[in-house]
Order: sequence, then structure tokens, then C-alpha cells
Amino acid sequence: MTDTFSPKNTNTILYCKKWQETVDFYKDCLGLPITHNSDWFIEFKLTETAHISIADESRASIKSCGGAGVTLALQVESAAETWQYLRSSGLAIEPVREHPWGAHVFYFSDPEGHRIEVWSPK
Repeated sequence: MTDTFSPKNTNTILYCKKWQETVDFYKDCLGLPITHNSDWFIEFKLTETAHISIADESRASIKSCGGAGVTLALQVESAAETWQYLRSSGLAIEPVREHPWGAHVFYFSDPEGHRIEVWSPK
């Protein structure tokens, strides 16, 4: 028995009305590898211990929040280089800017409306 809360893995599950469009976005636009695939639930690998899953709300017991109140904050090596890569793939994204907490950051949204923050330390 352990005396601490110490997860070994993390998976954020996004319940979506625009399921196929959102799956295609994470697969094709962001290029994330699929680690689990079913007809209503797709899991993508972010890192060795972090995943994001897209669930079809019509097949789940939890409904979509329509992106309201959700920000996925993703740290990368270089926000500027990642911005350039995503911009060249055709994504409409905000310019990179300096954040008051000492980082370079930019934002965009997935088809369901979940806000994605990409940042790197200065």
C-alpha cells in the first residue's frame, strides 16, 4: 500500500460531437500516433506517459462540453519551430507571443472547440 497519490500514466479524454473531424485533426493535422483505435474511441500518444483520447459522445455516457472550459497546455522544445511546422501544414493559429510567466506561447482550437496552448520556456 502507498501513502501517496502517484499516477504512472495520464490520459485526457475529450468527448466530442464532431468525433471524426476531431480524430482527423489530431491524426492528420498534429500527426499524433494512435495507440488505441476502436469505432468510437481513439487514443493518441503525446509522450511516453501522456495520452489524449477522442471519444464519440453519441456512444459514451458522458457528453461533449463543446470545448468550453478546456485548455490543453502542451510544452514543446521550441514554440517558434512548432508554430512554423503547424502553420506550414495549413492550421489557422495565433502568432507566437511572450507570456507574462516567462514563456513563448501560441494558441489554436481543435474542431470541437478545445483550446490548445503550445508553449516553451524562454
